[in-house]
Amino acid sequence: MMAACVLGITVLAAGCGQKDSGSDSGSASVGEQVNYQIIGIDPGAGLMQATSKALEEYGLTDWKLVEGSGAAMTAALDKAYKDQKPIIVTGWTPHWKFAKYDLKYLEDPKNVYGGDEQIHTIVRKGLKEEHPAAYAMLDRFEWTPDDMAKVMVEVQEGKKPEEAAAAWLGDNADKADEWVKDLPKQEGKTLKLAYVAWDSEIASTYVVKQVLETRLGYKVDLLQVEAGPMWAGVAEGDADGIVAAWLPTTHKDYFDKFKDKIEDLGPNLNGTKIGLVVPKYMEINSIEDLKKTE
Repeated sequence: MMAACVLGITVLAAGCGQKDSGSDSGSASVGEQVNYQIIGIDPGAGLMQATSKALEEYGLTDWKLVEGSGAAMTAALDKAYKDQKPIIVTGWTPHWKFAKYDLKYLEDPKNVYGGDEQIHTIVRKGLKEEHPAAYAMLDRFEWTPDDMAKVMVEVQEGKKPEEAAAAWLGDNADKADEWVKDLPKQEGKTLKLAYVAWDSEIASTYVVKQVLETRLGYKVDLLQVEAGPMWAGVAEGDADGIVAAWLPTTHKDYFDKFKDKIEDLGPNLNGTKIGLVVPKYMEINSIEDLKKTE
């Protein structure tokens, strides 16, 4: 199914009768060059909801937001970039694609996507009383976009997530030391962490799993789910926590729905961003540039 999705979206992005140049060549408009399609990710993601709203706010009635996955989106981007073809994708930072490709966000003068976001740690009610050591470690967990990018790039280049996380922790033992300082061992106790299959959340969740297991002795089970079930899992107690809550915009609806059933431990990473992303070789700079010109 994933292979079919990747193939389908790649064909949509690269096989639409586009010109042989990545920039706005000839007389074709940007919309014509990309067949009026924006390559998106999982349909339930907040980024997709924000993009649907952007299409409405900017009057882009001829445009279509193509649903898929993070993997399918990056596959389409990779194909278009190698061929120097125009493409527009939904994007977020931190993400390894900004290290691999020369990309830019389209300006958002209507501020539909909001400003910079944060990634928060969310835990279930009662975790502090039942697992005080895990609660404290999760509360202390904080790193930077550069930290996260190092893990993401290694995974993208072929390392298993647990290997990339272990390598990063080997180089950053001082940070892990602070997260677990004076916390007692919890041998034999189990925890469940949920996450969405975004490269950023894979990186952070596997780092936290490694610390909880190697430093505190927990056995940590990981639950990979979509955004809605991830939040519901914490709210209903099926998961102990997540380090993957994008706020205040991307996961706003989920936070508003479940805020009385969860505990927000605050940001574990500052400086995130969401929006529409294009290669820098494309001669457009704003979402306004996508409007049809007569």
